[in-house]
Amino acid sequence: MKIPLFPLDVVLLPGAALPLHIFEERYREMFRDCMATGLEFGVVRAQEEGMSVVGCSASIGRILHRYPDGRFDVMCRGERRFEIEMLDDSRSYLQAEVDWLHDEGPQATRSDRELCAAMHFEVIERSNINLPMPPLDLDRPIAYSLASVLPTDLDFQQQMLATRSDAERTRKLCEFYEVLLNKLRTEAVNGSVQRNGHVM
Repeated sequence: MKIPLFPLDVVLLPGAALPLHIFEERYREMFRDCMATGLEFGVVRAQEEGMSVVGCSASIGRILHRYPDGRFDVMCRGERRFEIEMLDDSRSYLQAEVDWLHDEGPQATRSDRELCAAMHFEVIERSNINLPMPPLDLDRPIAYSLASVLPTDLDFQQQMLATRSDAERTRKLCEFYEVLLNKLRTEAVNGSVQRNGHVM
């Protein structure tokens, strides 16, 4: 299937919100075409060394604001993962032939998801950050929902996007949380010791 591509220095995960400010004429044209046909567009991470092969399609939601000069703000949403097979630069914006990716490995167990969610909330609490949290159904995959709201390294998010198993994604996310929590717990202990008049 051929879809328009929007290379950005972000990693879009399925289910995640993506607010965009559209100002370049080629992307205004791309959005007009997508809205006229109901077609999703593909978001791929773009870096100096090139684009990622695996990306995520986005559906166009509501227009948040239109500017007199034709620019506009729009809210989009991550939908389906894909792998680029062939690029097409015949239009003003880039297009690609893609294969849609589907999970092939096992699902995470409910207990694994419960552990992952608990670690997620501990990270938020210890970090003193206020993040929106969508409702979680622990009988369904939650790794993308958790990873999309917690600020993480883009390389890690790209690994999550490319992983073809819910069980593996959940495991990777738990490992990420474990490293982060060890650091946060150590900082909390050191801060407590210093407040008591001791230096480690």
